[in-house]
Amino acid sequence: MQLLSVNLARPRTADYTDSPSHVTGIDKRPADGPVSVTAPGAKGVGGSGLTGDTIGDLRHHGGDHQAVYAYAREDLDVWARELGRELTGGVFGENLTTSGVDVNGARIGERWRIGADLLLEVSSARIPCRTFAGWLGEKGWVKTFTQRAVPGAYLRVIEPGEIRAGDPIDLVHRPGHDVTVSQLFRAVTTEPDLLPKLLDAGDALHPEARSKAMRRTASS
Repeated sequence: MQLLSVNLARPRTADYTDSPSHVTGIDKRPADGPVSVTAPGAKGVGGSGLTGDTIGDLRHHGGDHQAVYAYAREDLDVWARELGRELTGGVFGENLTTSGVDVNGARIGERWRIGADLLLEVSSARIPCRTFAGWLGEKGWVKTFTQRAVPGAYLRVIEPGEIRAGDPIDLVHRPGHDVTVSQLFRAVTTEPDLLPKLLDAGDALHPEARSKAMRRTASS
């Protein structure tokens, strides 16, 4: 398992973003050298975990539980064939483009060691938004992306470190439950009956997903 690229934003203004400033960081490009990764702080205050990256709308993105976003090269390749266009690393707004990692099959709370020092923990799934759709320019993109349920993973920073393209990715902890990134995504989008199952992930579950799961459990 390997890190193919570490991607940082090229901030741009756009009409398709809901950001109050109309600035978005979804246009991410591979970095030339090493990038430091640390926990950014609480959502609404902290942005990206990667030094030099930009989060355009802190209301909905960034913070400790969404510090890093990873997407698999293998899944990008499937999308590229379906859409009939090249999809370079970072084009989905991901910070990490991976190879050999089952990103959507990763369990919530799973931990990855990248390079010598960085330790990340899988926390949640990416939910498609208006900015993502506007950036790609594909008609009906939010619906298409949601139906496929290969959203990529958000991760929190457990131990800070410096990473670069080519670093190995080692799976160092896999929880005993079976709540995966894909399952979480389906639970909070198209299959709400799955919400109570998310609680099996324990403390590793993203607080917003936990709240949804608890409300569903209380009402059932």
